Amino acid sequence: MSKKLYVGNLSYKATEDDLKDIFKEFETVTEVNVITDRATGRSRGFGFVEFSSDDDADKAVESLNGKMLQDREIVVNEARPRKSRESRGFQRY
Repeated sequence: MSKKLYVGNLSYKATEDDLKDIFKEFETVTEVNVITDRATGRSRGFGFVEFSSDDDADKAVESLNGKMLQDREIVVNEARPRKSRESRGFQRY
């Protein structure tokens, strides 16, 4: 079973490599994503880290929530399931 964590309050300069570095002590990290704006490619200030071990994910939340990264106090917690988007009135057939 895998667990995904939300990482918020990231600097807009933070990269996936920066997140990998801060989470490297947890060996079961399987994926790291920094969410970027489609139009500009600039970070939106948050990302996700996925773990193959629930225990490591829980330990990461405990030890990294509130830690400083690039002069910002990051927020780390379990990611909520993504809600489905409502139709915006345009559909392709």
